[in-house]
Amino acid sequence: MEKQVIEAASEKEAQLIKLLKSFNKVLVAFSGGVDSTYLLAVAQESLAENCRAVFARGPMISSLEEQEALAMVRDFDFPVEVIDIDILDLEGFRENTPERCYFCKKKLFETFLDYSERSGYTAVIEGTNASDSNDYRPGRRSLQELGIISPLLEVGLTKAEIRILSKSRHLPTWNKPSMACLASRVPFGDTITAELLNRIARAEAILRQKGYLECRVRVHNDIARIEIPIDNFSTFLQERTEVTASILTLGFRFVTLDLMGLRSGSLNPI
Repeated sequence: MEKQVIEAASEKEAQLIKLLKSFNKVLVAFSGGVDSTYLLAVAQESLAENCRAVFARGPMISSLEEQEALAMVRDFDFPVEVIDIDILDLEGFRENTPERCYFCKKKLFETFLDYSERSGYTAVIEGTNASDSNDYRPGRRSLQELGIISPLLEVGLTKAEIRILSKSRHLPTWNKPSMACLASRVPFGDTITAELLNRIARAEAILRQKGYLECRVRVHNDIARIEIPIDNFSTFLQERTEVTASILTLGFRFVTLDLMGLRSGSLNPI
C-alpha cells in the first residue's frame, strides 16, 4: 500500500513539474509552511532563475515563524523577496468578520501581483492543496478573482502526499505542523489589533519552547484557551503551574486547557 501511495504521489509530481514549466516565469507565494515550501522547491528545480519567492512580513505571522522561514530559504538558496504588508490597515480584517480571510488574501495577492507585473513574472502561484477543499477558506475566492494559480490543487496533490514528497526531497518542513494566520485564534466579531496578535504569538512561543510544537492559543477576551494534541495532556498537566504563570504575565486573567484537544479551524463557522 505504501509503495502505491508513493507512486501515485510521484505521478502527480510529474504532472506538477510539467504544469510549472508551462508558466515560463513564476512568482511563488511563500509562507514557510509545508505546501509553499514544497511548491517553491519544485518550481525552482523546474524553472531555475525563472522562479522567485515572495514572502509577506506583517503582524499576521509570528516573528519566530518569519525567522524560521527566512532561515530555510537561505539554507536552500531559494531566491526570496520580503515585502512588508500592514494588513491591519484593512477595516474588513480588523473588524474580524467571517470574511476576514478574504480581505487579507486579497490585499496580500494584489501586492504580489503588483510586484510580479513590475518584475516581469508571467504567473503568481500559491500552495493550496487538494485537502484544503474540505475546510472553510473564504480566501480562496479572492485568489480566484485575482487569477492566482494553485498548482498543487490542480494536479490533485493532498497534504499527506506533499509530506511524502517533501521528505524524499529532504525538506525540513515535511513533518512541520500546519500553520495558520495568528488572527485565526480570535473569535469572529472580536476586534483584531497588533497588540492582540503579539500576545498570541508570545503565548504560543512559550508553549513551543516547552516542546508543544503543535499548539494554538485561542483568545476569548481575558481568557487564553490552549489547544494541544490530547496525547500531550498528561505532560502538560505536570507543567501547568510554570506554563500558566508565564502566559498570565502577558495580561490574561485565565488560562484554560481545551479538553477537545487541538482542532484546525476550531473557531470557523459550523
